[in-house]
Amino acid sequence: MTLSERLTYYEKLMRLDKPIGILLLLWPTLWAQWLASNGRPHWLILWIFILGVVLMRSAGCIINDYADRDFDPHVARTRERPLAAGKVSPKEALLLAGGLSLLAFLLILPLNDLVLGLSVVALFLAASYPFTKRFFAIPQAYLGIAFGFGIPMSYAALQGTVPVEAWILLAANVFWAIAYDTQYAMVDRADDLKIGIKTSAITFGRHDLAAIAICYAATLALLAWVGVRLGLSVAFYGGLAAAAAIALYHMVLIRQRDPQQCFRAFLHNTWLGAAVFGGIALHYLTG
Repeated sequence: MTLSERLTYYEKLMRLDKPIGILLLLWPTLWAQWLASNGRPHWLILWIFILGVVLMRSAGCIINDYADRDFDPHVARTRERPLAAGKVSPKEALLLAGGLSLLAFLLILPLNDLVLGLSVVALFLAASYPFTKRFFAIPQAYLGIAFGFGIPMSYAALQGTVPVEAWILLAANVFWAIAYDTQYAMVDRADDLKIGIKTSAITFGRHDLAAIAICYAATLALLAWVGVRLGLSVAFYGGLAAAAAIALYHMVLIRQRDPQQCFRAFLHNTWLGAAVFGGIALHYLTG
């Protein structure tokens, strides 16, 4: 195997060719960066977190494929992943994940002790999430905590503390992750049932659409609560209204539970995160 081919497989293992995961992790981090700094995030801290998102998401994808290396060959959508297809060895994968995690840790060394402490929790969440599919009925909730942990870390970096609104934002992200990752899990539901993996799509069963709608509603309600606590302007609620419209569009897409449309809705969730961020940014730009 040439170096170019090996690097291509590493890129696919890290999912750099599929940036949706980076975006879904990045949006809540950006919400927190702007809210914690009153719309003026420190440029160095902002870039540390953006790079950290890319590194930790990449490491998380590798650990996910390592954990699922015996399952992925039996799922149509994942059987060609580098680990499942035998293009990258498990040892290579673990070394790459460890290297990316180390780089992410080195990035935050200039920050305060609270951030360093929270980073240990973040690493544990990212590394343990893939294994929760063995025993958690709704592992997507755990994913929401892992994907949203940039929120308390952002507040810790910018304010030196983690206030109540940071945890409300994290809760909003948990419900959002359950919504979008259930759409994702609906794509693989038939295969997941065969191999015994637990997902929210299986747990919710015929109530999946109602559960997704409730999770979207909870996400928007919790975000509105943050807006009330912080006294945000109508611009913020305009962003929430746009996010609500996008959520309704997703419900239309998935109403027939067609796998392709469910995957389309999952991918489209980046626009929901962007709408919320747009409302936050507009509040500070016009305030």
